[in-house]
Amino acid sequence: MTITIRSTAAEMAQALADGTVTSVELTELHLDRIDAVDGAVHAFLHIDRDGALEQAAAADARRAAGETLSPLDGVPIAVKDVLATEGLPTTCGSKILEGWIPPYDATVVAKLKAAGLPIPGKTNMDEFAMGSSTEHSAYGPTHNPRDLDRIPGGSGGGSAAAVAAFEAPLAIGTDTGGSIRQPGAVTGTVGVKPTYGGVSRYGLVALANSLDRAGPVTRTVLDSALLHDVIGGHDPRDSTSIDRARPSFTDAAKAGATGDMTGVKIGVITELAGDGWQDGVMARFRESIDLLVKAGAEVVEVSCPSFVHAMAAYYLILPAEASSNLAKFDAMRYGLRVVPDGDPSAEDVMRASRDAGFGDEVKRRIILGTYALSSGYYDAYYGRAQKVRTLISRDFEAAFEQVDVLVSPTAPTTAFKLGEKLDDPIAMYLNDLATIPANPAGVPGISVPSGRPTRTGCPRASRSSPLRSRTSASTASAPRSRPCSRSSGAHRCSTGLPPFLRRRPDD
Repeated sequence: MTITIRSTAAEMAQALADGTVTSVELTELHLDRIDAVDGAVHAFLHIDRDGALEQAAAADARRAAGETLSPLDGVPIAVKDVLATEGLPTTCGSKILEGWIPPYDATVVAKLKAAGLPIPGKTNMDEFAMGSSTEHSAYGPTHNPRDLDRIPGGSGGGSAAAVAAFEAPLAIGTDTGGSIRQPGAVTGTVGVKPTYGGVSRYGLVALANSLDRAGPVTRTVLDSALLHDVIGGHDPRDSTSIDRARPSFTDAAKAGATGDMTGVKIGVITELAGDGWQDGVMARFRESIDLLVKAGAEVVEVSCPSFVHAMAAYYLILPAEASSNLAKFDAMRYGLRVVPDGDPSAEDVMRASRDAGFGDEVKRRIILGTYALSSGYYDAYYGRAQKVRTLISRDFEAAFEQVDVLVSPTAPTTAFKLGEKLDDPIAMYLNDLATIPANPAGVPGISVPSGRPTRTGCPRASRSSPLRSRTSASTASAPRSRPCSRSSGAHRCSTGLPPFLRRRPDD
């Protein structure tokens, strides 16, 4: 098998094991690809060529000695710039952290290094993971590789674009309300949001502690499973980490690739399959449901009535937690410091630094969150939102008494034009309509390809934007992940590529 940048991570791992390619060759291949296309895509904020090649050389030395650290030893991976990386900048897409270099690795990053995966760089993102288009990055927007005039999703558009543009076979994203899955919906990537506590949050710069989690961004379900097996597991440094044995996601993905869904019961969420969806989105979603039925699955409709309140509750809980978390960026210890003229007080320095360092979306959410937590309003807003969160969790529990898996479209529309919704926060927030409910409940989810829409009823050029179906597994440690993987199958991103990707060298 000839390995190119379009090969899957599993294929690259097999080629490394067979000795037909080296990790240095793979890493150089992707670094060259970054040099060729990232000027247009802008998926990366930081490149560590020397460090990645050094890690790749170490992987080759281990294989020469008959040793490997993991099945993915030597396969390159990109990391979202919200995870701490020792010796590399971690900016969270914000000017307030410009140039900050952490003295330690996040647990996810430490596990990647311990498994032997070279890290060529850090990917772009909406500032502090606040956004659905990666247009809120202080360092400029990322472009969708399938149509450079369109968004790659957010907040993790950089990771999704890097994988979709073949700049990396694997990437790490984070998901607070859909930031792994929604970018997958518009770039043709597979995005997995793990169970809350299934992957350590230690070293992940917090947006909303009770909602955040890191997870795989790949081009196939099997690649996501291989990567999840590397980064998952208990971490004593994360008090929310699940301390129990976990199943092999790789075994589940391989079992699912058989395509036999006999005995699997799938629930279509009534509240996420009605009006308000772009015609092409629902057409592809209905086709994917028909395929599941043909594979032997039983499909029923399931009502989750509290889901209609999920977005309202989410946009009280998230800003409240973000307001608290971002208070630490005060210019006193690290990060940007702006000193006003005259004889400024510490409060003056904080005010000037936060005004210069935070973007408009971050300021908007800090204000919302501070108000929701203020005296006299806590119970009326934040307290009620937490009660809705409980109702959402109960809806999931009731649904999983009836079915093994829940499905819906990932996003209401295909990729929209850059700048189209930048001045309309509500329209931007609605992109996460279907992905948000899983986060307050803590259940896992996956976004997988389901095709591209026809011209009819879709925005111009959106036929080039792949769509997804989202799958939520049923329990904390995902013992039912086999049905979930079966519904996902061995999907990989569409082979039909737009002119931009076709005209670039792929090997």
